[in-house]
Amino acid sequence: MSTSFPTTASACDEMDKLTIVNPANLYDPSAHGYSVSVVAPTGGRVAYVSGQGGVDDNGAYSPEFAVQVKQAYANLGKVLDALDATPAQVAKLTVFVVDHDPSKLGVLTQTVAEMFGKTLPAQTLVPVPKLAIEPMLFEVDAVVVLP
Repeated sequence: MSTSFPTTASACDEMDKLTIVNPANLYDPSAHGYSVSVVAPTGGRVAYVSGQGGVDDNGAYSPEFAVQVKQAYANLGKVLDALDATPAQVAKLTVFVVDHDPSKLGVLTQTVAEMFGKTLPAQTLVPVPKLAIEPMLFEVDAVVVLP
């Protein structure tokens, strides 16, 4: 199954769209908050967003995983705003989860669905023993396609 979505709310030109490709002969990952692959349009510029952690505006980290995840995605949203981009322009996410276990997938899937809706980017989850600083429990980086 292949679907595409506009890179901006007003985009209607096929050349400005990312194309999601979830092959019919592979497991459909959309229920888990990601797509198998995303194809960028010809001529699109690419922005690579550094890992965003769950740090709030005061430089503090909540001890709760879910709070950090939501804050990290809010921080990613601020970067997208600064790039004059939308979540629909995110082609790829890489998430890093400290001490990952299956109980954390629900929080991740829900948060991604809230931000991206049905326009799910490709995504890789990497379990890690720790991140750059001790209070960090989660980090997300992104590849964004700009017109």
